[in-house]
Parts: sequence; structure tokens; C-alpha cells
Amino acid sequence: MSTTVKITAAEVNKLRQATGAGMMDCKKALVEAEGDFDKAIEVLRKKGQKVAEKRADRESSEGAAIAKINADETEGVAIVLGCETDFVGKNENFVSLANDLAELALNYNTKEEFLAADFGGMTVADKLTEQTGVIGEKLDITSFEKLKAPYVGSYVHINKIAALVGLSSKVNNAETLVKDVAMQVASMGATTLSYKDFDPAFIASETEARIAIIEKDNEELARLGKTLKNVPSYISMAQLTPEVLAKAEETAKAELKAEGKPEQIWDKILPGKMARFISDNTTLDQEKCLLDQTFIKDDKINVAKYVSSYGEVEITGFKRVSVG
Repeated sequence: MSTTVKITAAEVNKLRQATGAGMMDCKKALVEAEGDFDKAIEVLRKKGQKVAEKRADRESSEGAAIAKINADETEGVAIVLGCETDFVGKNENFVSLANDLAELALNYNTKEEFLAADFGGMTVADKLTEQTGVIGEKLDITSFEKLKAPYVGSYVHINKIAALVGLSSKVNNAETLVKDVAMQVASMGATTLSYKDFDPAFIASETEARIAIIEKDNEELARLGKTLKNVPSYISMAQLTPEVLAKAEETAKAELKAEGKPEQIWDKILPGKMARFISDNTTLDQEKCLLDQTFIKDDKINVAKYVSSYGEVEITGFKRVSVG
């Protein structure tokens, strides 16, 4: 290595701008590369590989969640650029890198395609390795979700949760609708759109588990002399067949008769009783199904009811990513 190569401040700054590495690291890399800019980048990259190897078993449990929508508002992507500490995750340069990566991610349908894509003369995967060396923490794309629809919108909560929602059409005030529903997705963590998406085996196992939990809770409540929780027979609308609903209605009528309520007013009381029965026996749907969840901005209606207020439009799908 030559010891006569003079490294200027401008050259150091150029390398720093290109890689994000510290001034001293950039100067050392340029000296080692004898002033060759491309070789200096390779020096820094190799340093990143060494750091990445040492930190391969670390967890990228912090980071930044970012969502981007294309110009036509028909495609969206949500990613999480993961790192090891919240300190790095909130760093301005780190968040800027996450945004740049998300913009690029819009052009790809899978995480694998995205990691192999060109980012400033290197692959995204190589960029992550390079920045691992620069920052000293393991960097990784821990989540990648793509959504396509006639109209797509998003919501990001303090770079910790990002949600995408697709609509069947761009109706009047679609921007408000899609943001509100995306906020719902981010806040309430639905896992599916409708109870119709559930596998029967999943519903059966969840029913057994939930009833067991309530019965165990009731043992303790009984011991303490407190009011017991209602033990539902069902947890999803998928279980409420016409036969089940008919039987519930007959039971409700028998209760009204036993209470001495005149038959001529039953029609006014029964709808409320049936609504309560359905509510008590669809707890899985209310937790996991977006359309059945109570709307966070109006707890008197569910999400499906809110969406219907915008006319002929449906939620076609949604995606959610989160840090950690």
C-alpha cells in the first residue's frame, strides 16, 4: 500500500454521502484503497460482511415500518426495515433509508425479488450488509407485504405499524374511508376479512379453547362470590346455522312467555334479543375479522356498517406489518 496517497476531505465526504459510513471509516477505506473510490466502497462492504457475520444470530426486533402507494393508487407496499435497537430505529438517516427502500419495493411483488433488486449500484441485500457494517447493528427486511386493488390506501402509526387497505372502487371520499379502515387494521390487528375465511378446524379448536378459559375463570369468580361470565355455545357466525338461529329464537320466545310479556309486543323485543345472542356467540369474528370488528371511531357500529355508508364499495383486502 502506498503511503503517499493524499486523501482529500472532498473525497471522504463523497464516500460518506454514498455509503453513510462515518468520516474516519471512509478515510481509512480510501487509504486502504489508495484513493480508488470503487475499491473503497468494496472495503466498506467487506467490513459490513464481517460485522453481519458476527451479528447473524442477533434479532432485528426494532426498526421502522413504512408504507408506500404508487402514483395510480392501485398498488401498495408495506415493509419493516429491522435493526437491533430503538435508538437506531428512530435515527433520521435510518428512517430515510427505510423510506427509500420502500419506494423501490413498490416495483416488486415478493421479498426475494426486492432483496435482489438494484439499489444504487448494489443489491438491496448488499446494501443491508453494507449498512450493518456502517451502523454496527444487524439490518434486515423483517416484513414485506404487497397489495393490489382498484384503489389502495395506507396508514402508518409512528413508524411502528403500517397498514394497507384495498377498495373495490374509488368512491367519493375514498381517501377518508381507506385511511379510517387502515387505521382500524393498524390498531385492532384483524387477521382476516370475514368469518367466511376461517377454516372449520380452526373454529372448532378456538371454540374449545375459549370455552375452557371462561369456565376456568368462572371457577375463580364463583369462589369469590362474583357474577359469572356467560359461557357461549359458539364463537363465530360460521357456526350460527339457520337451525341454530331458529332454536335461539324459540328459546327467546319461551323466555318472554315465562316473563309474562304479551305476545303482541314480542316482535319489538325479539330483534334485540337475537342481536344480543349473535353478539355473544361471535366473539372470534369480532376479534379477528375486520368487517365484524367494532369500528374504532364509532363503537355503535362495526366496520362493515361503516364501509356501507360510502355506498357501493367493498374492502377487497388488507395487509399489516409491525416492528417487533
